[in-house]
Amino acid sequence: MNKPSACRAAIEAALPYLRKDPDRLVMFIEGGKIAASLGGPGFEYRYTLTIGLLDFNQHPDTVMIPLLQWLKTNEPAALQNPDRAKEAITFEAEILNHTTYDLRLQVTLTERVKVDISGSDITATHLPEPDLGKTWPQAERLQIFVKDDLVYDSAAV
Repeated sequence: MNKPSACRAAIEAALPYLRKDPDRLVMFIEGGKIAASLGGPGFEYRYTLTIGLLDFNQHPDTVMIPLLQWLKTNEPAALQNPDRAKEAITFEAEILNHTTYDLRLQVTLTERVKVDISGSDITATHLPEPDLGKTWPQAERLQIFVKDDLVYDSAAV
C-alpha cells in the first residue's frame, strides 16, 4: 500500500514541525479488505487510514485543507460522489488542556493493483488515480436553469 506514506508526506509538508517531531503523527490502517474477482489476477485494497496528530496545538484547518487537497489528487472518488463526499474525512478530538488536543482523522482509501503473470514471473503495478481534469470537462462558470429561469450562477457566489 502506497497511499499512507504519500498522505504522511503531504501532512508533513503542510506542518513542517512534524519532521522534527515525527512521533506526533501516527497512522494506522483499519478495516482493510481486498476486492478481487475471477476475471483477472488484479485486485483492490480498501481500507480506512486513521491519522493521529498528538499534542496538536494548531487550528484544525491547518491539516484539513491540505488533506482535502491530497484527496482531490489521490482519492478523487471520495470527493466526486456526493454521498462519499459528505464523510470524506471524519474526525474526533480529545482536548488535553487549553492549548493542545489529540486529533484523530479517518479517510477511506482504495488502491488498485494490476497483476501480470507471465510464466513464473508475477508483476504487481499500483495504478494511479484517473486525472479527472483530463477526463471530466472543467468549467470556469456554472449556471443552472430551470424552465428558462436562472436559479444558480457560480459567478454570483
